[in-house]
Amino acid sequence: MECLKAKEGESHNQLPHPDQEPHVGTTFLRTCFNGLNALSGVGILSIPYALSQGGWLSLVLLFVVAVLCWYTGLLLRRCMDSDPLIRSYPDIGEKAFGCKGRALVSIFMYLELYLVAVEFLILEGDNLYKLFPNAGFKLAGLYIGGKTGFVLLSALVILPTTWLKSLGMLAYVSAGGVSASVILVGCVLWVGAVDGVGFHEDGVLLNWGGLPTTLSLFTFCYCGHAVFPTLCNSMKDRSQFSKVLLICFVTSTITYGSMAVLGYLMYGEYLKSQVTLNLPIRKIGSKLAIYTTLVNPLTKYAVITSPIATAIEEAFVFRDSRYLSILVRTVIVISTVVVALTIPFFGYVMAFIGAFLSVTVSLLLPCLCYLRIDKSARSFGLELVFIVGILIIGSFVGIIGTYTSIKQIAKHL
Repeated sequence: MECLKAKEGESHNQLPHPDQEPHVGTTFLRTCFNGLNALSGVGILSIPYALSQGGWLSLVLLFVVAVLCWYTGLLLRRCMDSDPLIRSYPDIGEKAFGCKGRALVSIFMYLELYLVAVEFLILEGDNLYKLFPNAGFKLAGLYIGGKTGFVLLSALVILPTTWLKSLGMLAYVSAGGVSASVILVGCVLWVGAVDGVGFHEDGVLLNWGGLPTTLSLFTFCYCGHAVFPTLCNSMKDRSQFSKVLLICFVTSTITYGSMAVLGYLMYGEYLKSQVTLNLPIRKIGSKLAIYTTLVNPLTKYAVITSPIATAIEEAFVFRDSRYLSILVRTVIVISTVVVALTIPFFGYVMAFIGAFLSVTVSLLLPCLCYLRIDKSARSFGLELVFIVGILIIGSFVGIIGTYTSIKQIAKHL
């Protein structure tokens, strides 16, 4: 009974606020922007590094991962169609496996979103430090400089965006994030073609040893599943969500593929975890790329952390209080700052998220929940074989990738 109450409460608030009229909903275009913003995240900076770890043939794996994640997104959509009361990813988990399913999905989903938010702050610190290596400021008589100072400054700028609760309003912010990703690819192309870097690196055809990292990072790039049910439920016409998914995945894959090829041709095996850290700082194209990169967290942080905040707010009696909402979202920002300063390894943290959390949330759980909810899917056939294949591949990538990433993080702590 308690689980049922939790379901009703969380479903009610998963779309961040009860004052938002459910019958109005978010338009098709705005949902596309929100979906693209969730998919075209900071992974675009590490996609060249991912390709350099696996070699040219690993580019095929990018498209394979994209197809698999698109398909599992459709499975989540089908799970939502099975029950009109399902309005969030945890609801799907409960429909499939009861209260334990809800708890499991919630843990993996919120942890994934939380660590992605941490990555945003690490990214800000790294790139601002590259632009202004000698900058710093005083706070309460204490000098704060380097990446630490920039992480704190970024958090202060991001904080107000987290107080927006309407996904319709966030769509305007998301449009800026999508534009930033496109501009970033254009800037890297400009640096290579016009600013003298060139595209002279041959790279390697295949590097077996780097494939676990490559697959982990590729999976991270498509880790929008935790947000998909919320976006679907926010739509004015939910039947259009399958088209939204297709548009989002095709567009994101084109963007990711372009960036991967450009970066690898420019820097080859010398690529750093963020391609912006390779760019020559004195070139105009490089500065524009870094400045554009700095815009991304400002536009994505709120969308990513919104489900976490609404779940926490639901635990309080005054769940509809505006002051409570601001407090909860502020505490989330502060906590991500602490984690970002403790483990400031962008590439390794991203690989861990991709291998352990993104694989689970984006590949394994959608398949398991769908098989549990839809009995007809368990009948032997092409679909069942395909789903079982995803489960086997996902489990293998998750285990190997998680071990590799944890080993790298521990080595650098």
